[in-house]
Amino acid sequence: MTRPDADLPIAFQGAPGAYSDLACRALFPARPTLPCRAFEDALTAVTDGSAEYAVIPIENSVAGRVADVHHLLPHSGLHIIDEYFAPVHHHLLALPGVALGEIGTVRSHVHALGQCRNLIRELGLTAVVAADTAGAAAELARTGERGTAVIASELAGGIYGLVTLRSNVEDAAHNTTRFVVLSRTPLSPPSGSGLVVTSFTFRVRNVPAALYKALGGFATNNINMTKLESYMVGGRFTATEFYADVEAHPDERRLVLAMEELRFFSESVTILGTYPAHPFRARAESGT
Repeated sequence: MTRPDADLPIAFQGAPGAYSDLACRALFPARPTLPCRAFEDALTAVTDGSAEYAVIPIENSVAGRVADVHHLLPHSGLHIIDEYFAPVHHHLLALPGVALGEIGTVRSHVHALGQCRNLIRELGLTAVVAADTAGAAAELARTGERGTAVIASELAGGIYGLVTLRSNVEDAAHNTTRFVVLSRTPLSPPSGSGLVVTSFTFRVRNVPAALYKALGGFATNNINMTKLESYMVGGRFTATEFYADVEAHPDERRLVLAMEELRFFSESVTILGTYPAHPFRARAESGT
C-alpha cells in the first residue's frame, strides 16, 4: 500500500491522540500523522499533496454511521484503498494527583459520552459535550480544572500529561469503529486474491419499485451486500442517494452483471473503491 520512499504524513480529523490518530498509527506505524480540524480538511490534505492518505471513520458498532462522511466521499475525488476495524477502549482521564472522588464533570465527544453512560451514571457525573475526545483532553491539560475529567484514548492521556482513573469504561465490549483509507489514486487488489469489498454510491430513478429492481441483480448473482444506507440529496424528499458495500470484485462476471442491472435503473453510479476485506469481517461472522 505504501511507497517505500514515501514520507508524507497520514491525515485524520481531530486533535493528536484522537481515535483516528490511533488508527493511523496502527496502519502506518512508521509514518507521521497530520491532525486536521474537519473531515473536509483531511480529504483536502490528500488532494493537494500535503498528506499521502487520509484515514476516516465511517461507522461505529454502537453509534452507527459517522455524520457527513458519506456525503463527502463521492465528491472528494479520492479512492478507498483499504479498511480497518479498530476496537474502541475509552479511558477516564484527569490531571495528575486528582482522585476519583474529586471529579464532578466529564467532558468528551457526544458519541464517547453516549458510549460510557454506565460509568457516568455510577459516578453521578455531569456530562459536557466537547468537539472531540482528544480535544477535550488538550483543553483539560490547558485549563487545569481539578474537578473535571475527560473520556478519551490512553494515547491522548499520554500526549497531554493526564492520568487514567478508570480504563476500558465503554459500556459495550464490542465497541468498534470502521475506518477507510483514502488515496489520490485507486489501488485495487487483483481479482482472485481473496475477499474484497467494493464500495459505491448510486441514485435510482424516482419511479415505483426502482430500488427493488436496481438491487435485484445482486440477489440473482449471489453477491453479499453488507451495507446499504440512504441519504437525502439537495434537500429534496424525492431524491435519494444510496451508499453500498458488496463483497465482490468488479472484474468478477457476477458483479459486472449486477452493476449493469443497477445502472439500468439508476440515474448515476459512482465506484468509490475496491479494497481487501479486513480480517475483522471473518472474525465477526464466526463470532470469534
